[in-house]
Amino acid sequence: MSDINFPLIMTAALLATASPGPSNLAIAGTAMGQGRAQALALVAGIITGSWSWSVAAALGLGAVMQANAWVFDLLRYCGAGYLLFLGYKSARSAMNSGQTKLRPVSAGSFRSAYGKGLAMHLTNPKAILFFGALFSVGVPVSASPLEIASVVVAVGLQSLTVFVAYALLFSSGRTVAVYMRLRRWFEGVFAVAFGLAGITLLIRRL
Repeated sequence: MSDINFPLIMTAALLATASPGPSNLAIAGTAMGQGRAQALALVAGIITGSWSWSVAAALGLGAVMQANAWVFDLLRYCGAGYLLFLGYKSARSAMNSGQTKLRPVSAGSFRSAYGKGLAMHLTNPKAILFFGALFSVGVPVSASPLEIASVVVAVGLQSLTVFVAYALLFSSGRTVAVYMRLRRWFEGVFAVAFGLAGITLLIRRL
């Protein structure tokens, strides 16, 4: 292979980004429960983490980490613990029968949302596995630094588009109205999804 396989790379990245997962669930829940601005701050953190892993994979960090399994194990435990924590918070919210009112967010909460998104992606070892496989299959060894950088930017912009679309969709007035009526059910689904993702990441060997 002498050329970068952009169709393969972009299709695989789109499927991985758009399919339901912890990040998309967190964006949807944040957009419905706390508003568009908060969700976009979360997206910024997720994209920062995603680009970090993408750049790391482009620089060959995936091969280094594969040779040091304990790094994967450490990230796996951190990621599983964080997902279980998010599941616990969603479960507590689901069990709360009181009415939830949407409140304006402060600058501090934007920072918190950004940190939450960043932590979710940086503690997800599957991200480096995905990007490592993506670069090893779709990018030839002879690719120049500029060509590799073009892959990082293209995948990053596509991911940003998908995540922003989630934030905008789930922050619409109608979606919020539905969420307010069915809040406990939504939170219950989020709790189960985060819990299963955390348990799966904890017990499955990567």
